[in-house]
Amino acid sequence: MSEIKAIAVGMNSCGIAAGARETYEAIKAELERRNLDVKLKIVGCVGMCYREPLVDIITEDEIITYGHVDPKKVPRIIDEHVVNGKPVEEWIVKRDWWENGERKTWDVDNYFSKQVKIVLENSGYIDPENIDEYIAVGGYEALKKALRMEPEEIIDIIMKSGLRGRGGAGFPTGLKWKFTREAEGDEKYIICNADEGDPGAFMDRNVLEGDPHRVIEGMIIGAYAIGATKGFIYVRAEYPLAIRRLRIALKQAKERGFLRENILGSGFSFDIEIKEGAGAFVCGEETALIASIEGKRGMPRPRPPYPAQKGLFGKPTNINNVETWANVPWIIRHGWKAFASLGTEKSKGTKVFALSGKIKHGGNVEVPMGTTLREILYEIGGGTKTGKRIKAVQLGGPSGGCIPEYLFDTPVDYESVNATGAIMGSGGMVVMDEDTCMVDVAKFFLDFTVKESCGKCTFCRVGTKRMFEILERFTEGKATEEDLERLEKLAHQVKAGSLCGLGQTAPNPVLTTLRYFRDEYLAHIEGKCPAKVCKPLIRYVIIPEKCTGCTACAIFCPANAITGEKLKPHEIDQSACIKCGTCYEVCRFNAIEIVTGGE
Repeated sequence: MSEIKAIAVGMNSCGIAAGARETYEAIKAELERRNLDVKLKIVGCVGMCYREPLVDIITEDEIITYGHVDPKKVPRIIDEHVVNGKPVEEWIVKRDWWENGERKTWDVDNYFSKQVKIVLENSGYIDPENIDEYIAVGGYEALKKALRMEPEEIIDIIMKSGLRGRGGAGFPTGLKWKFTREAEGDEKYIICNADEGDPGAFMDRNVLEGDPHRVIEGMIIGAYAIGATKGFIYVRAEYPLAIRRLRIALKQAKERGFLRENILGSGFSFDIEIKEGAGAFVCGEETALIASIEGKRGMPRPRPPYPAQKGLFGKPTNINNVETWANVPWIIRHGWKAFASLGTEKSKGTKVFALSGKIKHGGNVEVPMGTTLREILYEIGGGTKTGKRIKAVQLGGPSGGCIPEYLFDTPVDYESVNATGAIMGSGGMVVMDEDTCMVDVAKFFLDFTVKESCGKCTFCRVGTKRMFEILERFTEGKATEEDLERLEKLAHQVKAGSLCGLGQTAPNPVLTTLRYFRDEYLAHIEGKCPAKVCKPLIRYVIIPEKCTGCTACAIFCPANAITGEKLKPHEIDQSACIKCGTCYEVCRFNAIEIVTGGE
């Protein structure tokens, strides 16, 4: 076996939350105890969040990755693999090797079999706090190449590549750059929108934590092409690790001459500042984001004028999200044809998605545009972790919609997804199984948008609140058929009359669940919740024939609602039951069932 060059621990937020910091310290202590001279470093997340903590053993020829490595597993890995050169086969979840300079990957779950890495090519492989590791894999080569081009030539490359904004709207990136370059102004700005606020979305966080220099390099290239002298990264304060690593990366880039005055002797000067947002979802909308950077309340304004003509501080401004900027260095390095060869006719390249909810393999994936939902959710995501059928996927966060299982052969591109009533959004996919109540899901997402509305326009401020109140009546079993008609009519009015994207897309979860799961709304009118989720419509009952009288349900019931003698069938007092589900979870004899309506 080749000599071990380093041991790496995945230390993005997902890894740290799973215990990676304790694993790192255990490895460090074990190496010191054995007096082993082996480099120990951190890397970002490779995307297998469901297998964290991840530990890589790196040699000249390959990378062997172990999953679910807690401190107890460390001594055996060090002893057998590091000292004696024998990998612990049963703990290996991934292997990487190189063929003709190209990295190949095998993994135990086939998680990477259909993935194509552009944005995430370095995530999980380099130390995000070490600029030399980024440079070693080709970092800042695209910038050097771009600085030898004319700005118009760069814009032409981006236009020909077919790159579209990855923040949700899908506007052609090159065209956006062209408008900003051609706009009149003595000063121009660019902004990286890192205000990732969708529930279940963590694509941008993964990139910023795992490969921050990639985003910075993309921004510098964009600034040169547009003629901007100042850039801002607007990132929510809830991402402390991303902010810390961005600060480190910016400091390193400045020290190496990639930022500030006369970059690499080109005569071009540009600098980047971080602006921490307070977590307002509406600030993902570009004009609200601009207002926030200016020190004002984050509220959208009517367009036109668009930011390309009159943006930050009244100057021409270009805004792209994290993933869009992260694509730019790859396109410049490899050429527009390589990027355009991936994807579909109108949606080129790859797209990063965050798989969450009841998915078996939760994490970040990057696939060519046009890959079907079925391929992503079943072949990559592994189906549900409950083993039950996937009922629907919420695509695009609170602004998106619920797509039913029978539409999972839909290719994931902007036009095809829009045709379902959902939107691509930034890439969050929340998976639901057959135990999910779609009315309750619509209420959950609408509750989010009600709370996040800035309140500027009446349709969003009042309309979403009235919609939420109607949904509450459905989940309480108090709705009527008139409520159903009123909800649908109001959803269309809010969509048409709201000022910005938040209000215009807020009804999407309601409209798509009404379109694909109308029978569930009708069932709620009849006092039934088919998924047996909505508490006012369900009851927990004990089946006497199955109850052994073990008393577990009575012992754990927090409301003392269960009575009965030991070894004899118990009974639930419905007037005292708070429907927490504890009894259902602790019963080992399937003697408790959930009933709805008149069951």
